[in-house]
Amino acid sequence: MSNINWNEIGISNDFLFGKVMRNPELCKEILQRILPELNISHIEYPELQKSIKEDSDARSIRLDVYVKDSQDIIYNIEMQVANVDSLPKRTRYYQSMIDLQLIDKGETYTKLNRSYIIFICPFDLFGKGRHIYTFENICKEDTSIFLQDEATKIFLNTKGKLDDVSKELKAFLDYVSGKKSNDLFIKKLEEAVEEAKKNREWRHEYMTLLMRDRENLEKGIEQGIEQGIEQGIEQERKKIIRKMINQGFNKEQIMVVCEATEEEIEECEEKKGTNSL
Repeated sequence: MSNINWNEIGISNDFLFGKVMRNPELCKEILQRILPELNISHIEYPELQKSIKEDSDARSIRLDVYVKDSQDIIYNIEMQVANVDSLPKRTRYYQSMIDLQLIDKGETYTKLNRSYIIFICPFDLFGKGRHIYTFENICKEDTSIFLQDEATKIFLNTKGKLDDVSKELKAFLDYVSGKKSNDLFIKKLEEAVEEAKKNREWRHEYMTLLMRDRENLEKGIEQGIEQGIEQGIEQERKKIIRKMINQGFNKEQIMVVCEATEEEIEECEEKKGTNSL
């Protein structure tokens, strides 16, 4: 989760964004601004902050916003603060996990709903200056042919430079980026954010998750330090083995002093021979 101080976080915080999007009118308006070609009459929430884990070996995911409209189109909206190269592949994984939830065993693939996975990013993942990047599967040899699998991925960039979106969508992206706006809908969003931050239960949930993330980070750091120490000790031991080889000690002596195996000594001998070439 991004940002620590509950009183200072805004709509760009993934946790708070998920809570504010529980308001169906606000969520519907954002979707309509992102997808003006669709007529979204109303939306419903199959699950709030849907968690998906298909089996014990699968990586579990928690979707920030998971809704569907009157035509059973599925929408997954994610507020993504960290700029990492794995985002495109993450949409692929999200799509596969969502699809697994949409059809039961024995049902035909035609039952799969039309779906949109939308990432809102305060950075330009593709570096082309666009506010919006929309991806659908098309034929490489003939770009007029669409696969028609009805799966769409959209990356929104709050730092876009081109005049490529409506003023309504740009007002929303500017707001996510921290800019003020006179747009009436943005005013409603601001009020919803302030109201959400008064919710003591959500504040407690946020702080609990934050503490858990901190603990996991600290454990990771500790494990990394331990591994680093172990690697350092091992490297030093091999240096001593090579030094004893150079000084003419036999294998039995090296095995006793360095608690080394015959294979380790032979490996150090091979590396010594390689270095001398």
